Parts: sequence; structure tokens; C-alpha cells
Amino acid sequence: MERGAWSAEALAAKSQHLDSRDAGLASDIVFGTLRRRGQLDLIAGACSTRPIAKLDLEIRIVLEMSVYQCLFLDRVPDHAIVNDAVELTRRAGKASAAGFVNAILRGVMRAVITAPDDAATPAWLMERWRAEFGPEVAGAIAAASLLPPQRFIRTGGAEPPQGAIETEVAGCHLLPSGDVGHFRFQDIGSQAVVPLLELQPGHRFLDVCAAPGNKTAQALETPIRAVACELHPARAQGLRTLGIPVVVADARNPLPFATKFERILVDAPCTGTGTLSRNPEIKWRLKPEDLPDLQGRQRAILSSALELLAPGGRLVYSTCSLEREENEDVVANCGHPVLSTMRRLPGRDAGDGFFAAVIGN
Repeated sequence: MERGAWSAEALAAKSQHLDSRDAGLASDIVFGTLRRRGQLDLIAGACSTRPIAKLDLEIRIVLEMSVYQCLFLDRVPDHAIVNDAVELTRRAGKASAAGFVNAILRGVMRAVITAPDDAATPAWLMERWRAEFGPEVAGAIAAASLLPPQRFIRTGGAEPPQGAIETEVAGCHLLPSGDVGHFRFQDIGSQAVVPLLELQPGHRFLDVCAAPGNKTAQALETPIRAVACELHPARAQGLRTLGIPVVVADARNPLPFATKFERILVDAPCTGTGTLSRNPEIKWRLKPEDLPDLQGRQRAILSSALELLAPGGRLVYSTCSLEREENEDVVANCGHPVLSTMRRLPGRDAGDGFFAAVIGN
């Protein structure tokens, strides 16, 4: 994660050799530590003479993982956590810091130290959410980001697997446990976007930022004439399994289509702040100064897509971001009527946070 990898992908690659029990523990530690990182730093910092943020990265990570296990897991005894932390410190080439790590962890175990759940989210994000949604909703969003994501699957019109629970989104089921079978995992917030297109058989449909293809596949449950567009060739290759034309193009620029489309989906690249339970590393990478650049890209993509919208057509612009700059502010001056909007908030609504706007022509 610290080298730019997504935590889920990096963890999967590194835990292939582990049995299911050890892989499960590794997943709990990695995701739990990332979700609560700010909180863990405060707790460890209370037992340290040096600011945790100023420590060598390897030492900081060892401390965060160890404090998380001490306070939030019960599968490993405290003495074993300390021993493992000291050993990890030495393996990282930081043997001189072994005593320091030992002392902090024993201090955490002896003391009764707490930190509010809000501390697990960067202060600048909490301030934004309080201003936008109010303190109560902001607190619910932050609390939801500390929980493992629920397992939603896309069943479409097929018979769901045993134990699946029907949701308010047609064709979406919650699967608390058990084998997913041939169905694919897709968050309920993601599944709530495609119905806004009101697809009808025969519609010409363009998915502008299509990868990884879950929404495209959902759209294809209706017999439509679909085209997918994707910037990155490797990700575009994965879309070809859907059996539709796939075009590699930068949607910020005019798109290479001579036809107009009755329905267009712009699932724009975004900060992803609605998915912090699933992708907790986002909140530690994201900076306030990232928002203007993303907004510029989103506006360019939306403008390019609107050029291809047929008269009387419908375009849905969506993000998995909670930030106004990426949502309302992007569609407000698009030059077309905004017919309706949808917002899903973690902690208030099931699943990830999403914004969608239906734009007419």
C-alpha cells in the first residue's frame, strides 16, 4: 500500500501461499490497520516520546499493526504480538529500534488508552463531511468506514443462492455468508446506478469509463446495442469478455463515434471517498489539493460524453465519491437539464457511498 498498490490486490498477491485461516487473519490485520490508522497512531503516540508520524515507515507500520491486534483482535496473545513485532523490526533492518517497539507495545498493554472513532479518519475529511452533511451523518459515515463491507451480489433475474436476502434494488441480493456460485460480487450502491438509465430493448448504449465492467454487465441484462470505452488498454482487454465492442480512448477528448446514443453512462474516475470501508488506503493517500484536478477531468469527460447524447436521450453521471466538487459541482454547469439526483451515504444507506445525476437532452 505504501508503494502505491491497492491493499486488496497487494494482499491477495502476498497471501497466496497461506492457508485460509492465516490468510483471513492477514486480511483482518491489514484492512483493520488501514481503517483505524489515525486512531492507532494516537494510541501508540500516547506511549512514545517521539511523534509516530516521524518514525521510520517500517517501525510505524509494525506499531500500527501490533496495536490493532492488541486492541481489536483476540486471536493472538499479547506476548506473542510483542515478540512478533520485535522480530519484524529486526527483519526490516531496524534492530536498534527493537527495544523502542517493545516498550511502546508494553505501555499500550498496561495503560487504558482510548481514541475516538472519528480519529480513524483524517481531520480534513471529517471537517468537510460535517460541513456538508452535519455532525451526526458525518459521524455515521466515519463509523461505517471502520466496518468490513457487506457482501452484495448481482443476481439479475436468476434464482439467488441459498441464504441470499433480497434488497430494495431489483436483482441485488445480500449474501451474508456462503458460496457466491456463478454470481459476481457488486456493491448495492453500484447496482443502484444502472436502473437510473431506464434502459429499453434496442437502445444504443455507451459506457464511457467502463472498467472493470460490473455496471456494463448489469446494463447488458437488457437487450441493448452497447459499446464500452476505456482509457487503459489492459483494463479494456478485460471488458472484451462481455462480448461487445470495446474502444480504447481518453474520454476527456472528443470520442471517436459518428453515431449518437440514447443512453450513456459516465461512471467517472473519482476520489472514491464513498468506498473507504472497502478501500481504506484512499483516506491516507488523498489530499485536498487532489480535488481540483479530478474535477477538471470529470468535467471534461462529461462534456465529451454529452456531445454523443441523442435528442431525448438520458445520460447518467455517477461517482463513488462523497465530495460536492466531484458531484453537484460537476453537473451544475454542464449545459443540459439535470432531471434528478441520487445520493447514497455509508452509515445511512447500505453499501458504499454513491452519487448519480440523470441528465437529459
